[in-house]
Amino acid sequence: MSLRAAINDALKDAMKAGDKRRISTLRLMNAAIKDKDINSRTEGHDSALTPDAGLVDLFGKMVKQRQESVAVYEQGGRPELAQAEREEIAIIQSYMPKQLSDDEAKAAIAAIIKEVGAASVKDMGKVMAALKTKYAGQIDMAKAGGIVKALLG
Repeated sequence: MSLRAAINDALKDAMKAGDKRRISTLRLMNAAIKDKDINSRTEGHDSALTPDAGLVDLFGKMVKQRQESVAVYEQGGRPELAQAEREEIAIIQSYMPKQLSDDEAKAAIAAIIKEVGAASVKDMGKVMAALKTKYAGQIDMAKAGGIVKALLG
């Protein structure tokens, strides 16, 4: 089942159950997907529908936005809003691949470095490109960049 179909089915189930938080989050996800599809068409891409890998990237951005909001709400003394954002994060992450732990990420990065034959920091681009294709949505690329530098430097 595609990610789109899974989200639409979950939305129907949430509506039947009356789960307002889940309904609103799934609707936000559907709106973001439609927006990405429209942007893809205006940019001249042949495919009208974004593949699931592209959706995982989109969901990753949505999670990152909500994590930033959590930090802002906690600094502003609004724990109820921070909790609402955490609930949305949990719902969005349930449609993403499992994140690798730090140790798993280091092992995966070391394997990619060996696979592409990277010898110095100059080869970082090759390593990052291979990571994005093989581990899309499973590794935080910002953290991965630091690990790659450490292993190559």
